[in-house]
Amino acid sequence: MILEIKNLVKRFNGNIAVDNVNISIKEGEIFGLLGPNGAGKTTTINTIIGLAKIDGGEITIFGKNIKSYEMEIKKDIGIVPQDIALYEDMTAYENATFFGRLYGLRDGFLKDSVEEALHFTGLWDKRHELTKRFSGGMKRRLNIACAIVHHPKLIIMDEPTVGIDPQSRNHILKSIRKLNEMGSTIIYTSHYMEEVEELCTYITIMDHGKVIAKGTKDELKGLIAFEEKTTFELSGMNYTVVDHIKKINGVKDCTMKGKTISVISQKNSKTLGKIIDAISSTDCEIISLSIDKPTLEGVFLTLTGRTLRD
Repeated sequence: MILEIKNLVKRFNGNIAVDNVNISIKEGEIFGLLGPNGAGKTTTINTIIGLAKIDGGEITIFGKNIKSYEMEIKKDIGIVPQDIALYEDMTAYENATFFGRLYGLRDGFLKDSVEEALHFTGLWDKRHELTKRFSGGMKRRLNIACAIVHHPKLIIMDEPTVGIDPQSRNHILKSIRKLNEMGSTIIYTSHYMEEVEELCTYITIMDHGKVIAKGTKDELKGLIAFEEKTTFELSGMNYTVVDHIKKINGVKDCTMKGKTISVISQKNSKTLGKIIDAISSTDCEIISLSIDKPTLEGVFLTLTGRTLRD
């Protein structure tokens, strides 16, 4: 494991913000850390990067205990914070150079690394422009350049696409995939569930300071996938077919609105063929059908009672 958190506890003024959290992240993963506001995500991240001292438990990164090897570990971590952390009166090149020096890069290696990071984020042609003149999306991309200039093994991205235009978001998402393909392990938090669904190989959901669910996307969807909804668009209206469908074993409900029939059935009940036969026995033809699949958003709402953006 590239990172292991065991029984992590963090308190603020006597209140528990992180309550015996256990997280394991394999090398090469894009690890999604999700939760509504106040769930404990940011506090957990702050303990990983040393901004918050832990009150209990243990954090091991690269096989080393963070309490004993904090400075050594930090050299191989890149951080893309939610709030943009740049010097507005410095150019893009100067910002990337400054952060490269903080990580100990010097001379020719520093120069080459800065150039590589700015090329990677599509900002090389803007390297001499002042950061304060950049759009929000360009600042986000420069934030990433500053975080990867030292070629970190582990990159933590906290809401890296918040408040930017679709073009910049797409550029950043492609960059994240590319960084992962190049060997970086990534911890990713976002309020955009579609990003998490597209990027993350493994996901942990937190709420009220606790881990309430974890797994791959399919494993998490399986937590709520007890039913499935199938919608049929028909050539005409025939209400008698509704009664026939309701009698099929495994069907929980059937409704008709206009020329559209909606059927709720138990997962894996093998009812689809029987429903089609029931419709075909009438004078109606099936124009189209669609099956609604469980979504991560649905999992999140079921488990927390809130949407991700609440």
